[in-house]
Amino acid sequence: MTADIVKKYFPDLTEKQLEQFELLFPLYKEWNEKINVISRKDIDNIMLHHVLHSLAIAKIVGFKPGTEILDVGTGGGFPGIPLAILFPECQFFLVDSIGKKIKVVEEIAKALGLLNVQAKHARAEDIDQDFEFVVSRAVTRITPFYYWIHKKISPNHFHPMRNGILYLKGGDLKEELEEFGKKHKLYDLSTIFEEDFFETKKVLYVPI
Repeated sequence: MTADIVKKYFPDLTEKQLEQFELLFPLYKEWNEKINVISRKDIDNIMLHHVLHSLAIAKIVGFKPGTEILDVGTGGGFPGIPLAILFPECQFFLVDSIGKKIKVVEEIAKALGLLNVQAKHARAEDIDQDFEFVVSRAVTRITPFYYWIHKKISPNHFHPMRNGILYLKGGDLKEELEEFGKKHKLYDLSTIFEEDFFETKKVLYVPI
């Protein structure tokens, strides 16, 4: 399991970044045997289903140096860890309510030498600081998620797109977005990545 799929869509990676992406599969394989953070039957698809999926956010916004990003319900470190490799000059704060998952995140960040990752065993509501962007992978429906974290978005806008939520979602979102009723934009990942896995995958952007 190599980083070729990442290189295909992100050809300008440095040697160091390529090395870090190459290490993800062996590191997660080893840790997943101790603490289950990825479905056992899915571990061999980690580069496509987890790493590249996480990096879809980087196709929507290029985080500028100094950006602070909160990853809510990070699980084993997605999307935060792949994004932290891609944006070494940004700060990533990864939280999850399950402590053993955060242990995996901390150990993997350490093994990769990621100095821009902080991980905390906490609920999003209990984090007492603000961020330019909040990222997540389908922790729950967007309406409750929005109310947990919308006050944690900084009013300090310095990207072409407004600060807000970048939420990785799949399937038919029509009913969920009607219930949500707030301004948003959907990015269809099948227009960015050609692999079948992305056919129903989207990034939901909610400006705040």
